[in-house]
Amino acid sequence: MNPLIILVNLLKPLLYPLSLIYGVIVWLRNKLYDAGIISSVGFSVPVISVGNLSTGGTGKTPHIEYLIRLLQYEYKIATMSRGYKRRTQGFRLASAGTDASLIGDEPMQFFTKFPEILVSVCEDRMTGIPRLLGERPDIDVILLDDAYQHRSVKPGLNILITDYNKPFFKDYILPFGSLREARKAYQRADIIIVSKCPERIDDQQKATIRSSIKPLPHQLVFFTGISYSQPYDFFTGKPVSLSKDMHAVLVSGIAKPEPLMARLEKETGAVHLLRYPDHHYFTSANLEEIRQTFTGWDVANKIIATTEKDATRLAIYSDAIRSWGILLVVVPVQVHFLENGSAFADCVLQYINRERSENLA
Repeated sequence: MNPLIILVNLLKPLLYPLSLIYGVIVWLRNKLYDAGIISSVGFSVPVISVGNLSTGGTGKTPHIEYLIRLLQYEYKIATMSRGYKRRTQGFRLASAGTDASLIGDEPMQFFTKFPEILVSVCEDRMTGIPRLLGERPDIDVILLDDAYQHRSVKPGLNILITDYNKPFFKDYILPFGSLREARKAYQRADIIIVSKCPERIDDQQKATIRSSIKPLPHQLVFFTGISYSQPYDFFTGKPVSLSKDMHAVLVSGIAKPEPLMARLEKETGAVHLLRYPDHHYFTSANLEEIRQTFTGWDVANKIIATTEKDATRLAIYSDAIRSWGILLVVVPVQVHFLENGSAFADCVLQYINRERSENLA
C-alpha cells in the first residue's frame, strides 16, 4: 500500500475530536434555526433548493440541469448559486461578456447551456433573492444551487442528493469524514435522491438503501444514474465521435473524475489523466503543462478531453488554446431516473403550481 495512504489512515483517528467539536457547533446553529431564534425567510416565488450533506461530488449540477429541462418551456426560471471560487463578490446576474471568473464555473455552465434562463450568484441568498426579484419580477421559479445548509432562506421544496458510493448514512462529520452536518439533517429534505447508481441496481439493493436512509413519512426517495451525452468540439460545438484508435489527455478539475475516465477508457485506446483540484482555475503554467503533456505523448490521433465544468474555466484562455491547433473535446454528463421519473416530475410541478396558485389568491 502507498506509504502516504498508510500515514493518512494512521492519523485519521486524531481528527475525530475535531469532528465532535465541529458537529456540536453545527448542531447548535441548526437548533437555533429550528427554535426560530434565528429566523428563516420565505419568498412568494417558488424556491427549490438542491444540495447535499457532503462536501461535493454528488452530482448537484446535472440534477439542476434536469430541473431546468423539466421546467424551461413552461416557466421563467432563475438559478442562484454562491459562485464558489469566483473572483467577485456580492450579487451578480450573468450577461453578455460574463465568464467563469466572474460568477463561478457551475453558474457559467448553466448560462452557457441555457441562455434563455436567468443565472445569478450571491453568497447570501437571503439578500440575493430580493435583489434578483427586484431586477426581474417576472421570475416564476428559483433554483437554489448548493443551499441545503443555507438556512436563512426557507425553500418550498428541499431536494437532498447523496452519492450511492458514499451515502450520508455511512459518512461522518468533517474533518473525520466529509459531512457538513450530522446525518440527522437529512430530515429537512422533502426529496432524497441517491445519485450515481449503477444501471443494474436491483430492487433489493434499493430497499436496503431506503431502509438505511429511514425516510420520514413525507419524504420521497429516488434513484438516479449518470450518462454521458454526445461529446462535442470545444470551439465549434460540433459532435465528435470517439473511437478506439484515439488517445485522450483528460484534463479534470472536478471532485470525482473516475467515472468519466472509465467512460473514456471504454471508448478510446488509452487515457492520460491530468488531475487538478475541484473548481480549479487554470493558470498559464497549467496550460503549458497540458500542452506539453499532449505534445510529449508519443502516440497518434490524440485529443484533449474535459468536462463541461472544466470547459467553462478553460474558456478564459480560449484564444491561447485555439492557437495550439489541438482538438479539445467536451464530454457532457446528464442524470436519468432509474425508476419513477414521472413521479419526481409530478412532485416538482405540483409544488410549483400549488405555490403559484396560493400566491395569486
